[in-house]
Amino acid sequence: MLAWSEPKLLLSQKMSLLTTLFNPRNFRLVIAAIATTCILFVLLFFPRGSAASLDMTRFPDLKTTQPPITATETTHANLTTAEVTLLTDLTQYFTDYPIEKPFKERYGELGRRLRIVRDWLTLAQTTNNPTTRALYQDAIEQVVATQFPFLTHPSHPATTTHPLATLRASFTAPSAGIVIPTSDKTVRYAAHLIGALRSVLNSTLPIQVVYAGDSDLAARNRDLLASLAGPSPTAPTIEFLDILTVFDDATLQLQTGGWAIKAFAALASRFETVILADADAVFFQQPEVLLEHEAFVQRGALLFHDRLLWQYAFEERHQWWHSQIRRPSAVMNDSRVWVEKYAEEGDSGLVVLNKGRAEILVGLLHVCWQNSYEVREETTYKITYGDKESWWFGLELAGAEYEFSRHYGGIVGWESPVERGAQNVVDGVCSFVIAHVDARDRLLWWNGSLLKNKGQLGMENEYQVPEKWMIDAEWVKGARKQDASCMVNGVIRDLTGEEKRVLERSIELAQSLDKLVQLG
Repeated sequence: MLAWSEPKLLLSQKMSLLTTLFNPRNFRLVIAAIATTCILFVLLFFPRGSAASLDMTRFPDLKTTQPPITATETTHANLTTAEVTLLTDLTQYFTDYPIEKPFKERYGELGRRLRIVRDWLTLAQTTNNPTTRALYQDAIEQVVATQFPFLTHPSHPATTTHPLATLRASFTAPSAGIVIPTSDKTVRYAAHLIGALRSVLNSTLPIQVVYAGDSDLAARNRDLLASLAGPSPTAPTIEFLDILTVFDDATLQLQTGGWAIKAFAALASRFETVILADADAVFFQQPEVLLEHEAFVQRGALLFHDRLLWQYAFEERHQWWHSQIRRPSAVMNDSRVWVEKYAEEGDSGLVVLNKGRAEILVGLLHVCWQNSYEVREETTYKITYGDKESWWFGLELAGAEYEFSRHYGGIVGWESPVERGAQNVVDGVCSFVIAHVDARDRLLWWNGSLLKNKGQLGMENEYQVPEKWMIDAEWVKGARKQDASCMVNGVIRDLTGEEKRVLERSIELAQSLDKLVQLG
């Protein structure tokens, strides 16, 4: 009797348990427990990145906190029909409705479009599926050809259907070099810069001189610059690039564009990492240190601030910036120009960019668009001064990571009393240049040439080694461009012996080169 009744009791208990489990009040708890168990099983035995991971592109409604795809990850799946349709619709929309004049209120919209192109570039680079890659690449080329007609060069058939791919194929990866746009008007300063880089600082980075046709930089001046390759037999030769052989000048007009050539020089250069320098830049250190600057290594784009001047004086400029930047980055929220409404943010005399990063490349496309003829004449050069602000503005709008040097522009010059009101005179540092420091707050370069005052008639051949410098202080701006400016209410620092020696040797070389330029 006991032997039979025990199984009967167990059966009764199991039936009671099943009744309890499937009770409507408890059923949801049971389902939740089963689901939790399944999820834990997947996470434990099929970690992220394994063959069993969920293909997120097939679940567009599923929210995820995972970071976006990077160059070290891959996606294996084909696009769904819905995703192909979306890609096609976006491509057709961008090509059917390109950014057209009036341009003033379209800067932000172009930035948003380029963020999508950036994502397509990243997906094309990271997928292992050739069909998916081809779909993204075709979409990219269609959009780029429509929005940036200067990339399609009449002498290069490949640019008709693959303008961006053709351009990217011209980059030497990995490579880094100095790009100096110049012309017959500025060849004197370019000679000073190249001579100092090679023969004073002993930099071995390759140098590429960019110009806009033979009428922009004469052959004799190219020969002069080529002769400055340096005393070392292993030093790279000076390279030359006629920008008109790369881009269609019909929509650019770079021969008369002045500053506009700079952005296109950076884009066209064969160097993947570009150190773009104005011809009148002056270096205290080898430019190689820029490639090790933490901001550049981390972000791929290093910029330098201008001087903090004219607070609240350009309200229209600030309204326009804010109208186009709807979601400012952390860089903008840390900017004193953005937050406190000073006049000018960027000193574009030196820019460092890694074009190998998709986000930097599309950001540079935005910068170039801002400096194309119709856009710069209508808006860019009307609201801001030349190309100065187009660099950070383009990178910001296109969603690229970038970083400024920590300090706003300082000064290198000579100690002098400065009037601050009728009864107040303070000691300051005065000159005609804007100085910048490296990541360790040591003098790195200045913008303004080796001449004491390049903008003043009668001082065309006057050189003088500066003695003092100041940073993070108050600017007292000269009334005219050719007037000296000063910094006051800060620490007056002495140039080191080595810094003075670099400048002395650079000036001595510049004076000898001036004779060759004049003879030419």
